[in-house]
Amino acid sequence: MGEHAGADVVRFSGFRFDRRRGCLLREGEDGALTPVAIGSRALDILGLLIDRQEGLVSKDEILNAVWPGVVEGANVTVQISALRRVLDGGRPEGSLIQTVSGRGYRFVAPVIWPEVEPHLGTPPALGEKQPAGDEPAPPRLPPRWRAAGVTISAAIGTMLGLAVGAWWFWPTLRPSPSPQVAAALVLQPVVAPRLSIVVLPFVNLSNDPDQQYFADGITDDLTTDLSRITDMLVIARNTAFTYRNKLFAAKQIGRELGVRYMLEGSVQRSGSHVHINSQLIDAETEAHLWAERFDRDVEDLFALQNEVTSRIAIALKTELMAAEAARPTKHPDALDYMLRARAILLQPRTRDNFAAAISLFERALAFDPSSVEAQSWLAKALVDQVINDMTASRATDMARAEKLVSEALAASPRSALAHFAKGQLLRAQRRPEEAIPEYETVIALDRNWLSAYANVSWCKLLIGSSDEVIPLVEKLLQLSPRDRDVSVWNYWIGRVHLLKSRTEEAILWFEKARRTNPALAFVHAYLASAYALNGDAERAAAELAQARRLSADGRYSSITCLKATQYFGVPKVRDLFEATYFAGLRRAGMPET
Repeated sequence: MGEHAGADVVRFSGFRFDRRRGCLLREGEDGALTPVAIGSRALDILGLLIDRQEGLVSKDEILNAVWPGVVEGANVTVQISALRRVLDGGRPEGSLIQTVSGRGYRFVAPVIWPEVEPHLGTPPALGEKQPAGDEPAPPRLPPRWRAAGVTISAAIGTMLGLAVGAWWFWPTLRPSPSPQVAAALVLQPVVAPRLSIVVLPFVNLSNDPDQQYFADGITDDLTTDLSRITDMLVIARNTAFTYRNKLFAAKQIGRELGVRYMLEGSVQRSGSHVHINSQLIDAETEAHLWAERFDRDVEDLFALQNEVTSRIAIALKTELMAAEAARPTKHPDALDYMLRARAILLQPRTRDNFAAAISLFERALAFDPSSVEAQSWLAKALVDQVINDMTASRATDMARAEKLVSEALAASPRSALAHFAKGQLLRAQRRPEEAIPEYETVIALDRNWLSAYANVSWCKLLIGSSDEVIPLVEKLLQLSPRDRDVSVWNYWIGRVHLLKSRTEEAILWFEKARRTNPALAFVHAYLASAYALNGDAERAAAELAQARRLSADGRYSSITCLKATQYFGVPKVRDLFEATYFAGLRRAGMPET
């Protein structure tokens, strides 16, 4: 670091950074100072970047300096975004904080460092020789005059103290301070970044204090699981545990920790019965946004702990995304566009929803072309609309997605999101064997990424391991019963039943999928086949007509067209499709060519 590193007050590009008071001030043209609302974590990062001006600072260095003990790099991304929103607003030129893809960040604004005052030393005592070149020391008073001076000074000090006390305690007589003085005196409010949360220690309500370990285990697992969510900032466990057994208002905790949300809960055990409560609270409004309760009779507490923490983390991912997307934003940035797009993708799959989400991801990428998150989300959305038969530009979408995935993984080889996007791409390219390792990498990085488990089961079906599909998908339905993908998961179970010639069971699952999301063309096509195999020609014809209406590329016009646009697995699996799915479609009225 440079010789000025750690300086208390520095100036740059119309701002004044005061490290002692922990605030950032904007300098007006008239010299007035206006406080800037920004969180303490962002200020810590700003101080580190300023100290290393023009030097490269990696994400790991920032994490170690600002969040010791927190392992998720998304915390850095969120705070850098908050800093840019403040520092770059209205700037026609580039950002003051440059991103060096895959390496870190660099602060490029010219910094005005404080002047270092020369050390003047101590005046010589009476009778000592004055050093050459120095001004003569003032004459010293005789002792009796010095004593009188001390007495007079004390009296004046007392009078001044009384005057200041009167000024302080009589607000009606005290004049309002100037903006400059107010900026220096007022502690700046902490502005919480988006998707920021603290998991407070779960309370043990059991009579047995030995059960505290179970409550603490839930808190620890949730902290870890939530920190793996893309762009999520999670307060470290050690900090959260300082609030154990203490009563604080949600607003106070939010201000002190700089978070928008808090998760709290309780655990009560009686014999083999365990009762768990959890609730998500908006720290700014103290509104309760979500709550869940679990009542179980179990013997394996660790298995229960894993189930509960997974269900909570999965549900919170959805709730937080929806809550953040609903917040009004005056100056949207890349993260804001991505949050809004992700909230749309949590809704049922439709052509309009895909188009709206892709448009927002495009805007995020235009705002920050080097963003691995924006590249990966856009690639995933482009491939997903191909997989779901909701695009008429399949080849173009696939080519664009492949380029985006390649760039994202080159910059961030350990990005779970980028690996998931690659898995989806390989699946759409009819390469399920290669897709499985990508999904497994995602699971290793984030154990609660349900879509990775789901797509592993889909790929295993295509390579001939259909017996593994139903148990895994049923587990997904248990962990996330209100998931956006429930309709797809129901359809997958139905398809396994159809391939095994259990037609009536297949119909039940396909009808569940249709009720959950009637916009999926492939669900109607499978229902058409199952109805026809079951002898219901009228319903079969109606479902086939609906599949054709919803399809974007006309694949349901003929058997030949359908086989050309979709992959049906290895030869032994294709034989099963031929004997069931295609046989039913022919009976429903689909021509061969």
